[in-house]
Amino acid sequence: MIKNITAALAAKRAELGKDEKGFTLIELLVVVLIIGILAAIAIPVFLTQQDQAKDSAVESDLGNAKVAYVSYLVANPSGTATGNAATVLDEYGFNASDDNTITIATGGSNFCISGARTGSSDAWSITADEGVRDVGCGTTGGTTTTE
Repeated sequence: MIKNITAALAAKRAELGKDEKGFTLIELLVVVLIIGILAAIAIPVFLTQQDQAKDSAVESDLGNAKVAYVSYLVANPSGTATGNAATVLDEYGFNASDDNTITIATGGSNFCISGARTGSSDAWSITADEGVRDVGCGTTGGTTTTE
């Protein structure tokens, strides 16, 4: 009787083994194609988000540079600072993000601070009277963003 049960189990295992199949080449190609299409959609969206984040970092740096420059003017009422903001405003708590260039374009109380990031032709500026604008110093127009 045990022989019969063992033989029946062996026959059943052999029958199940015949039905096992792997993926066909067509099925694998379809899956790879679907993954490729999804990647082609997702990667440009991701890169756009990175650029927007870097632009926001420049705008944030300009706001921080304005606060530090006003602090500089309060501490040095007769002084004007021009040039690289990182060296002038470092002692007033300003630290520019990596790959951002912040420059004090004009000195005194009617100042304009410009900013740009490496690898971009876009420029931003902030003045004593306005928030961040999406144009450089000395350029009219642009969209103003309040601080």
